Amino acid sequence: MSSPLQPGLYIVATPIGNLGDLSQRARHILEQADIILVEDTRVTGKLLNHIGIKSKMVVYNDHKGEHDRAKILDAVRCKIVALVSDAGTPLVSDPGYKLVRDARMSELYVTTIPGASAVIAALTLSGLPSDRFLFEGFLANRTKARRETLEELSAIRATLVFYENGARLGAMLVDALGVLGNRRGAVIREITKKFEETMTGSLDELAQRYSSEKPKGEIVVVIGPPEAAGPASAADIEQALHEALERLPASKAAGEVARKFGADRKELYELTNRWKAEK
Repeated sequence: MSSPLQPGLYIVATPIGNLGDLSQRARHILEQADIILVEDTRVTGKLLNHIGIKSKMVVYNDHKGEHDRAKILDAVRCKIVALVSDAGTPLVSDPGYKLVRDARMSELYVTTIPGASAVIAALTLSGLPSDRFLFEGFLANRTKARRETLEELSAIRATLVFYENGARLGAMLVDALGVLGNRRGAVIREITKKFEETMTGSLDELAQRYSSEKPKGEIVVVIGPPEAAGPASAADIEQALHEALERLPASKAAGEVARKFGADRKELYELTNRWKAEK
């Protein structure tokens, strides 16, 4: 017979598709919970019905005010409160950060029941370097904002992981190709589900494939790190600066090229001013 659980906040990972991935420990916590905090009662309700649990569900998201979180923390002091998301590990592009933060600040008992995570699952399926990676979540809808974020990430020597949806996938891959260059990538969808699919190739190949195709389901995009290269020549840097000036203001073009080549941004900006004066 297992020991009784102490009151506290239990962060419970749930399956991302295959219900068989729910761990025995996660099931035990959900069975014992007095309150289960959920994103959507319809989604979590299906999981609870599947495993025969009838528990009190309370909708929670980080947009709730401090008063609502204070009420939940009062319950955490004396009850077993489980936090789940619609799928996968809570807090990873899902609600929960503010609640866990406040529980820690109140010195309440907080523990985690690890399990499925689409980020880690996709990384293992991609065949790309996994020793160092950065998870960005969903990029912005608008092209300008999306490209700006990709530019910030372009100098990071790590595999990049994103969430995406089918309607925006083609545009996202085109922007990634334009900003990051023709790196290796993978588009992985419906992980652990019947129609799981992993497509790998260069960003150019993937962008062409999904230019008109809008795949259904949950999608993770994994993009490999930049390839190691020798020092760029002055001609290479100037060519890149000319290309960047075709789509960006001088200050941003200088910043993008400086990050890409490890050059001095101020010198590049001054170079753009000289070119402008020479015209």
